[in-house]
Amino acid sequence: MTDSLPAEKYQAIPELMRLARGAYKRSADVRLVAAGLDDLPTTGGYLLAYLTTGEESIADMIQGLGFTKQAFSQLVDTMVLRGFITRDVDPDDRRRMTLCMTERGEAANRASYEGCLEVDKELERRLTAEELAGLRKGLSVLAEIKASLKGHAVRRGLTRD
Repeated sequence: MTDSLPAEKYQAIPELMRLARGAYKRSADVRLVAAGLDDLPTTGGYLLAYLTTGEESIADMIQGLGFTKQAFSQLVDTMVLRGFITRDVDPDDRRRMTLCMTERGEAANRASYEGCLEVDKELERRLTAEELAGLRKGLSVLAEIKASLKGHAVRRGLTRD
């Protein structure tokens, strides 16, 4: 006897999102562990992705991650200590810092990317092109709704997967 699909058991979108949450992270984590890079902080993969493109300023990264300056600084400190990135003073503007990936950071970024790509491929295998487009559209609309809501998020002390 096979288990039913989550959508057959749960109809509420928030519940389905809760169940789906972490699929990309778990897939990336499997790759990171296999590569001996499991000390990458949970949000470190996002920072490495920003550094890959090199297009965003630190202020843009802070905003994109939804971090305070203090939380971003703590993430950077941790990633520097663990050898994923370097932090230097910008030679053109000594008031600014520059962040660069180390070889270890590049390996972690590659492992995270490959894990996420694996989930994308599985979605493409299991969903029709129309269903996948609908999923993307629905998630985009949810992001727009979130952006339109005023006020601060309340942290409720829940543990993370």
